[in-house]
Amino acid sequence: MTISIATAPCSWGVDDPKNPFLPPWQSVLKEAALAGYKSLELGPWGYLPVQPDALKAALAEFQLSIVAGTLFDDLVSEENFPAMIALTHKICHNLSFLSEQGKPTPYLVIIDFGDPERAATAGQSEKAPRLNDSDWQTMMRHITVLSEIAWKEYGVRPVIHPHAGGCIEFADELERLVRDIPHSVAGLCLDTGHLYYAGMDPVAALERYWDRIDYLHFKDVNEVVWRQAIKQGLDFFTACAQGVMCPLGSGAINYPDVHAFLRQRHYQGWITIEQERDPRDADTSLRDVTASLHYLHSVGF
Repeated sequence: MTISIATAPCSWGVDDPKNPFLPPWQSVLKEAALAGYKSLELGPWGYLPVQPDALKAALAEFQLSIVAGTLFDDLVSEENFPAMIALTHKICHNLSFLSEQGKPTPYLVIIDFGDPERAATAGQSEKAPRLNDSDWQTMMRHITVLSEIAWKEYGVRPVIHPHAGGCIEFADELERLVRDIPHSVAGLCLDTGHLYYAGMDPVAALERYWDRIDYLHFKDVNEVVWRQAIKQGLDFFTACAQGVMCPLGSGAINYPDVHAFLRQRHYQGWITIEQERDPRDADTSLRDVTASLHYLHSVGF
């Protein structure tokens, strides 16, 4: 297997750029490099420098490259859609600017998030309200338009990421998604932690949707915290603040099995390690992202 491993700013608790508790971006880049990573995701727009030359210089200082950018917002409402179009252009412009000839195509990770009821029922499939047919089709149309901008205008590969607390989370929604959006329009970025959080077996999901997967996220889940979060009906980010995501190898997901599956299928591509957390706990991020990378190496990645 030829696998490249990256990290992401969410492992330092970076979510909303306006959050006053975020660590300085310089610290995140420095610690990512210290931990042994060569690449990372952009994180939310506005956290890392947004001017292409400044961003390129910041990355060069720490010998890092960018594997992906992310749209993480309400993809259902018509009112929010013009902002999503504008943001897609901004992110993809920078991804295209940073991409190097002969290197893998960067990804635009597309995540729906923003419905308060869905955020409050993360991981609770039986309680979570589903979109009606009209709203679902609107979201599919929006994702298709954003995907076509990314690929046709910038050469950035769009991938859709089912996410805890979003309107594409559970097994029935993932199944519906792949019926409604062909792989030629957008691939999948499946996330082991979010699959588990939503009640799915990660290896079984990887096998079922193998032909649609372009990119992978790896997380691990503290099962005790997860079960308590589901029992208490916690929203996803409250659960993250309580430590539901943990370093790889210390949680419920069987990564030797994941490795055996990917080896069998000859996976050639990127894996990004993430560990969502409260940014006020970012003082342990370097320890944790280092441990996760060492663990993956120890089981054959």
